Amino acid sequence: MSTAVGFRSERGPLLLAMMLATGLVAIDSTVIATAVPSIVADIGGFTSFPWLFSIYLLASAVTVPIYAKLADLFGRKPLILWGISVFLLGSILCGFAWDMPSLIVFRAIQGIGAGAILPIVITMVGDIYTLEERARVQGYMASVWAIAAVVGPTLGGVFAQFDLWRGIFFINIPLCLLAGWMIWSRFREKVEPRQHRIDYAGAALLSVSVTLLLLGVLQGGTGWAWDSPQSLAVLGAGALLLVAFVLVERRAAEPILPFWALSRRLLWTTNLLGFCVGAVLIGLTAYVPTFLTVTTGAEPIAAGLALGALTIGWPLAATIAGRLYLRFGFRPTTILGAALLVVSTAGLALSTFSPSIWVVAGLCFLIGAGFGFAAVSSLVAAQSSVDWSERGVVTGTQLFSRSIGQSIGAAALGAVANAVILANGGDETIPSTMEAAAGAVFLGGAIGAAVLLVAAIAMPRVPLVAAEGSPEAPPEAAPA
Repeated sequence: MSTAVGFRSERGPLLLAMMLATGLVAIDSTVIATAVPSIVADIGGFTSFPWLFSIYLLASAVTVPIYAKLADLFGRKPLILWGISVFLLGSILCGFAWDMPSLIVFRAIQGIGAGAILPIVITMVGDIYTLEERARVQGYMASVWAIAAVVGPTLGGVFAQFDLWRGIFFINIPLCLLAGWMIWSRFREKVEPRQHRIDYAGAALLSVSVTLLLLGVLQGGTGWAWDSPQSLAVLGAGALLLVAFVLVERRAAEPILPFWALSRRLLWTTNLLGFCVGAVLIGLTAYVPTFLTVTTGAEPIAAGLALGALTIGWPLAATIAGRLYLRFGFRPTTILGAALLVVSTAGLALSTFSPSIWVVAGLCFLIGAGFGFAAVSSLVAAQSSVDWSERGVVTGTQLFSRSIGQSIGAAALGAVANAVILANGGDETIPSTMEAAAGAVFLGGAIGAAVLLVAAIAMPRVPLVAAEGSPEAPPEAAPA
């Protein structure tokens, strides 16, 4: 096998297809938020609507490691096309939903498709682009999320205003077809056929155990009390199944989540780093807009734009990161980003004593830059440490760690905020109360950034010569 990059002139359409596929997932994560009133008015189910978000995130998170492993066994192309097809099916079904339970089920189907799209796209980037180019391309992918953060809620609001909420899902039809056709026609991949022993038992145990654990974490303290029989039963069952998964994986011929992906020093440190990225990021996205709206009187759109500065700093720093790690190495570049995160998140926590939308926007930009340096450099380092046959698992594990971090971060920081609000009278609309709650959340984010810095320092040095030469792809894994 040898690395095959393909003709540079042919990679543009494939990059566009990968960005479009990423955009499907990114927009669908936010587009429903502003359309919820319209959806509830049409089909009812107000008390159940939060599941429209939770089920989508759960389904996509728990399937990521499975798709990633299958991509190493059977190639990227069939998996990405499968993910787009399932996402398309889920979108069509959502458009025809007749009540809230049916819409929730169809959102789960969308999430199952989305679980394949993002990890396979990022793995394809590692296959096609050189070490120098990957950071820049990851910056392009990050910019898709930045655009989606603005386009998603706006698009949902437009459809909702005209009572056409079903169009939110039907618009995915031409986009899925276009992305699928471009990948099918532009990306060719020849994987050497051989028999595989698919780890069905491991896949089932991993999916169910993680679903129960995430469900328990997400519902604990909101739908259920942490010490309620429901929480204890769900978390306990998830833990037992996770133990069973570990026992099964030790004997599996081709485990769905190989233990080496969690035990190698470079991989466990970058996985921990990804976990912290998810936890810190969810705390900021959940509380920065509300904090600014309540304490400064800013309009919601202005508060959202202040947070949007983060999504500007991220792709810009990601683009620069490629030059930095080629000159100084992955570890120093990751440490730079982590240190910037510590300083800027600490500054954000201090800003709650004298709230200013401009100060918060500036700090969010610096936080985004920190993410761009740290997250991208560590991801590229992890991908570059393995060959083609392991890159899917490594990429999937990185994204899976980030998803787990988001779930646990949302639950933990939400519990902290609620506790502070209750201690200050229970009214989150009072500026001083929100200052205290946001300060606690942002302090938690700074602590998460400090753990991220420790993980970055613990990363081993990855020689660039070895990293550049290690990735291997099938001879025809390239743009057509």
